[in-house]
Amino acid sequence: MTSEMGADALKATRRPRTDALRNREHLLAAAKAVFSVGGPDASLEAVARRAGVGIGTLYRHFPTREALFEAVYRREVEQLADLAERLRADAAPVEALRRWLRSNVEFVATKKGMAAALALAAPGSSELSAYSMERLTAAVGMLLERAAAAGEIRGDIGPEDLLRTLVGMCIIHDRPGWQASVLRLVDVFVDGLRHGVRTALPPPR
Repeated sequence: MTSEMGADALKATRRPRTDALRNREHLLAAAKAVFSVGGPDASLEAVARRAGVGIGTLYRHFPTREALFEAVYRREVEQLADLAERLRADAAPVEALRRWLRSNVEFVATKKGMAAALALAAPGSSELSAYSMERLTAAVGMLLERAAAAGEIRGDIGPEDLLRTLVGMCIIHDRPGWQASVLRLVDVFVDGLRHGVRTALPPPR
């Protein structure tokens, strides 16, 4: 009997933590969708409604608008880094690189909606930029090295070069239909990396 009561008490103490984590994830997913469409002035009440929680729950997790923007941004960066790991294990080298770059186009769309608010979140914005650059450079560098080691792309393109190219492609993000245009450019760019391949490097050990 005592052990059962102890188990029930343990479940009771764990449940709020589980619910809180679930609410936080729902809020971040909802915020991504709302901010991508409505931009930095989008209603926080709309975020709460989409997440299926009250506005008080939103403020308990994210006391300010900037805190919510930053959390969404960090979540997107982490998801892209995790995606690179999954693609390395599950997809052919060039296809992994292509799919990761295409996922970045969606990330740019989300970031566009939050750009103004992130700029106001100083001094955290500079730290946030450094954090995202470090994570994304490492992620794409891993995919580039794998594809080059397999002899499937040229080996003289570094992760910074690739990210710089992607930023240049997305500079037209204020025009209608920009995402479809950039996705075509990503395919052209990746296909271009496959030309001029010299000697395949030995596979990594």
